[in-house]
Amino acid sequence: MTPKDVAPPAGDAFDGRAYARELTTAPGVYRMYAADGSLLYVGKAAALKKRVASYFTKALPTRTASMVSQIARMDVTVTRTPAEALLLENQLIKSLHPRYNVLLRDDKSYPYVVLTRESWPRIAFHRGARSLPGRYFGPYPSVLAVRETLNLMHKIFRLRSCEDSVFRNRSRPCLQYQIGRCSAPCVGLVQARDYADAVRQATMFLDGRSDDLTAELGAAMEEASARLDFEEAARLRDLVASIRKLQSRQYVDGSAADLDVLAVAMQGAQACVMLLMFRDGRNLGTRSFFPKTNGEDSAEEVLGAFVSQYYAEQTPPREIVLDREIDEHALIEEALSIAAGRKVQLKASVRGERAGYLDLVRRNAEMALATEVGSNAAQRARAEGLRDLLGLGEVPQRIECFDISHTMGEATVASCVVFDAEGPVRGQYRRYNIEGIEPGDDYAAMRQALERRFRKAVEAAEAAASADADGAGDDPAPRPPRAVLPDLLLIDGGAGQVAQANAVLADLGVVDVYVVGVAKGEARRAGDEALLLPGVDGKPGRELRPGAGSPGLQLIQQVRDEAHRFAITGHRGRRQKARNASKLEEIPGIGPRRRANLLRHFGGLGGLKAAGIEEIARVEGINAALAERIYTSLHGLASQGTS
Repeated sequence: MTPKDVAPPAGDAFDGRAYARELTTAPGVYRMYAADGSLLYVGKAAALKKRVASYFTKALPTRTASMVSQIARMDVTVTRTPAEALLLENQLIKSLHPRYNVLLRDDKSYPYVVLTRESWPRIAFHRGARSLPGRYFGPYPSVLAVRETLNLMHKIFRLRSCEDSVFRNRSRPCLQYQIGRCSAPCVGLVQARDYADAVRQATMFLDGRSDDLTAELGAAMEEASARLDFEEAARLRDLVASIRKLQSRQYVDGSAADLDVLAVAMQGAQACVMLLMFRDGRNLGTRSFFPKTNGEDSAEEVLGAFVSQYYAEQTPPREIVLDREIDEHALIEEALSIAAGRKVQLKASVRGERAGYLDLVRRNAEMALATEVGSNAAQRARAEGLRDLLGLGEVPQRIECFDISHTMGEATVASCVVFDAEGPVRGQYRRYNIEGIEPGDDYAAMRQALERRFRKAVEAAEAAASADADGAGDDPAPRPPRAVLPDLLLIDGGAGQVAQANAVLADLGVVDVYVVGVAKGEARRAGDEALLLPGVDGKPGRELRPGAGSPGLQLIQQVRDEAHRFAITGHRGRRQKARNASKLEEIPGIGPRRRANLLRHFGGLGGLKAAGIEEIARVEGINAALAERIYTSLHGLASQGTS
């Protein structure tokens, strides 16, 4: 669909032309704000004055004209180079989520290979926050690709994979050593110098420098032969053969390649970007992304935004093949090269094998988008069914559901999950550890969780109102976050839990939140749920039993089940943590300092339970008698009469 050009809006309170006249011609980033302080758009410019003026001096596409009509103020940040402007733009888009920018969304954390930074580094799978000290390689498009890479690393370089608590407490080699996948540094069967060399070689391999590595190993093999160290020469020969075999089995254009292939598919304003990764000639597979386009229907704009945002967070390969040209091709290429510390090429016109890969990725993108659109259509149908079922004026844009989980009153946890029009918003899920109530009192637990959730919303609303009352000067301070309230609040429970919710909302003065209770049927069978609707003037509301075939009930079940799963996971973790901590706390003679020494020495309770009495007695402050008492307590053995 081609956007229709329209004239720029006239009569705005914000005088964009006058604002642009005062700007510098230096590169930088501009930000557009609405009257309520929300961020509309973040953009980059090689020349701020020229770029900002273009919004107010020429015809604009419909979507852009709508955005410009809402501008109440603008801010700019000057940078030294256009490449710096691109990097800053990506950082602001990621942190501020402007309303009109294309946003790269990925609910899953990327899988990596991590090589830890310690005396005897280990190589392992990693997903989540990169808080562990070490070198991270990736991201990989799938867990399978990481597993395959780790399998190669263990076979070729024999680096350890065990946790530190296990590594520090081994007295003999494990099975990994027996099958030739570890050099057993835990029991001193490899010299520190040789292990460090293996770590360096593994790093070269993961960096895509296998040709340099094989050349180095070949020279070392010749040197070992010259000094008649035939055993070492044979080991190096086998290592070179393994790497060469891998290179001959997986290649692109007959040589090692380090590239990504990207294609975008569009249906209206829905988009799918498909990524195919090669590292050191190995095909690591594909991964699909569904960026939030915010109304943008240009495939070139979506692909350009994806490349800028994705590679601002991930190390780019030497070559990125695109299925179409993108705006500011040279600028993005320059910025990526600066970030990577080496030349990065963007190519939109390729032949031969790369063209074949591009066609493959393009077709996969179209199929993935068709599947996603079908899934979204079903989600929309369920949301519309829910609107009709509850008699709402429109489809709820934000649904929150609360659930309580505990075991006989122990370690009570409340969960809050969030769904929007497209499904779960996992980044906004919350858990609440419930304290200070009678064990097993679900009503009190629900009330505490709801008070904590909605009190924060009320405080945020009051802070925002105060900021608005203070007014905005030439350089206003950052505004506090706006209160976010659900359109529909689901309570997993019966009339008692719903009454707690209504009481909390009334006490806090929260209005316009539709509260529905989800009560299980007599047989506790899916589809038999009763929905408790709000009443009028404090009276009980209607009860609905729509049945398993109702699309609206199916959506409620999906949200309720997710809240249930999230609550149970949190409860189990809290319960296990409490039980683990209490095992040491219950042993006479173990105070906070000794407990900390034990857990630090063995890397946690698991390592301590795996240790023998003699090993425990080596910890500072632990004598033989206390060590035996600790051992017998942790293993549920009868006391041997030690005092």
